Amino acid sequence: MILEGTVHKFGRDVDTDVIIPARYLNTSDAAELGAHCMEDIDAEFVRRVRPGDIIVAAENFGCGSSREHAVWALMDFGFRAVIAPSFSDIFHNNCLKNGMLPVTLPAADVRSMIDALLAAPGGKVQVDLEGQTVTGPNGEIHAFGVASFAKTCLLEGMDEIALTLTSAAEIDRYERERKKATPWLFLDLAG
Repeated sequence: MILEGTVHKFGRDVDTDVIIPARYLNTSDAAELGAHCMEDIDAEFVRRVRPGDIIVAAENFGCGSSREHAVWALMDFGFRAVIAPSFSDIFHNNCLKNGMLPVTLPAADVRSMIDALLAAPGGKVQVDLEGQTVTGPNGEIHAFGVASFAKTCLLEGMDEIALTLTSAAEIDRYERERKKATPWLFLDLAG
């Protein structure tokens, strides 16, 4: 999976209340959430974003509350990657569980990318999940790590449930054998 897009730059400590303001959390409709993404810090954000764009931010992206709505709002616009030196643990996990790649790079590498983007606005960044590299707008290549399980899920377009269901036949077989081997565990004591 290779992602390439125009970059949207943000500073440090962008919290989930900024990504999607709390006043819009009465819905889980992705299009509605996306329409209000980042509006409190950049009213023009939703007009500039195109599917495939990438966010490059400073430290602690996605801090704040644990809401998945923040990831849903970003994904509605087609974001599939966010690059930063660090992420909130919950935001990082919500990204992976919902199909977005959080790329952690050293602060100096992120700063280099941001400087290149400031020198040449409108630059693009390429993220290669399979090769685990980011190519900055100036051609610099940066390696990143990603857990093998998360990488497999992202490359195959599956969440944890979909991946588990690929083994449904084996799970059913195990359950049948377990019931035969230990019937007392399956007694209906209520009936």
